[in-house]
Amino acid sequence: MSNTIKTRFAPSPTGYMHIGNLRTALYSYLLSKSQGGKFILRIEDTDQERLVEGATDVIIKTLEMTGIDYDEGPGVGGENGPYIQSERLPIYKEYAEQLVKSGHAYYCFCTPERLESLKDDKGIGGYDGHCRDLSAEEIEKNLSEGKPYVIRQRMPDEGTTSYVDLVYGEVVMDNSELRDQIMIKADGYPTYNFCHVVDDHLMGVTHVVRGNEYLTSTPKYCLLYDAFGWERPNYVHLPLLMGKDEDGNVSKLSKRHGAVSFQDLVNDGYLPEAIVNYIALLGWCPKDTNQEFFTMDELKANFSIEGLSKSPAVFDYEKLKWFNSEYIKKLPDDEYNEKALPILNELCEDYINTRKLGELLHTRISSFSEIKDQVRFVTSRLEMTDDLYTNKKNKTTPELCKGILEDCLPKLREVSDWNNDTLFALLKDYSAEKELKAGAVMWAVRVAIARQGITPGGATELMEVFGKDETVSRIEQAINELQ
Repeated sequence: MSNTIKTRFAPSPTGYMHIGNLRTALYSYLLSKSQGGKFILRIEDTDQERLVEGATDVIIKTLEMTGIDYDEGPGVGGENGPYIQSERLPIYKEYAEQLVKSGHAYYCFCTPERLESLKDDKGIGGYDGHCRDLSAEEIEKNLSEGKPYVIRQRMPDEGTTSYVDLVYGEVVMDNSELRDQIMIKADGYPTYNFCHVVDDHLMGVTHVVRGNEYLTSTPKYCLLYDAFGWERPNYVHLPLLMGKDEDGNVSKLSKRHGAVSFQDLVNDGYLPEAIVNYIALLGWCPKDTNQEFFTMDELKANFSIEGLSKSPAVFDYEKLKWFNSEYIKKLPDDEYNEKALPILNELCEDYINTRKLGELLHTRISSFSEIKDQVRFVTSRLEMTDDLYTNKKNKTTPELCKGILEDCLPKLREVSDWNNDTLFALLKDYSAEKELKAGAVMWAVRVAIARQGITPGGATELMEVFGKDETVSRIEQAINELQ
């Protein structure tokens, strides 16, 4: 086996990329790149019934968006292609026949009806080895008659098979528990259990990174390597990814916990960089640092197998939200506006200063999908009660606020240069003239135009957002309501 480390990500194109799959891709990529190795993308599409049109493009686009670039694969090429399994069928047939000749595999002519009859009342059953010891004459006769067949791997009857996983240590399986698995199906397509072993060997993969649901399946794959006389790769099984429901119960991450695909999270307003950063810490802990925020280059520099955990990792949406809010705050204004302004322009009337509104929201949102709720006070005039004008800190009452609004309204009507600085100076001067706390004046005006207590921005900033006509109209409405 080459001294150069080589890993792969081999997803099935069955839809959007699940968060667990993305974590596998990321860890596989980081393991390789942390040691100056190569990373392969291979599309495992041999399960034709589960294929989703366009899913391969989604996988490639997801890797592109997350900064996971591959050295070999579809669209990139490489010396070990093709990298889509359905284009490699003759290769699998050749290697399966090789195992038949060496006695490590055999033709099985059992009909679907016979296999179904082996199952119990609960639909559970295993293959009984009916075709393991057919004579050469019987096999030849069945083949010449064109009987449908599969090729099965012949498992040893006795002893154990073991391997060493780089995270979990030695894994031992009694061979009596292994069933003679199908390698080539009746339609000529290989099963995952067979073709990924052939591909990993031919493509020079040195480290196989995958979820720990494959821990107990791996002895079967080791036996295939041994049957061919190939060197086994290193295995790295990742801890389970769990989700937490509203009651705090933890179970395997699924749709009932919320968005579970990368695309869903992006659609919900999460930044790819934040998603990658958070996922990197779900099952891996950097050594010698308490750092939480990592660029992709920093992840490559810090990643190691020693930092991987055996314990399940819990996907916490609140933690992801916090990560995302920090990433949004750090976005340069032009990048932030590129994402926020289209949303605001679609939601708001033309007279709203959406650029100013976006500026106020920049440090106040944890995902871009929150914008719609955050600006509901802008897109509609909310129902409110007079109690909102009462504020202990500023010692305001509805009666005091009514007087402030009546005094300020004519002054605001005369303002020609409608901007935050001018408006702030006007209200400040008024509060000094009337010997009122500036906070009381600002409270009255802000509540009148926003019609809610908590807002992104102060009174004069919001007046600039609404523009003169809408601000005056809202204050007029407030005065009428306070009569």
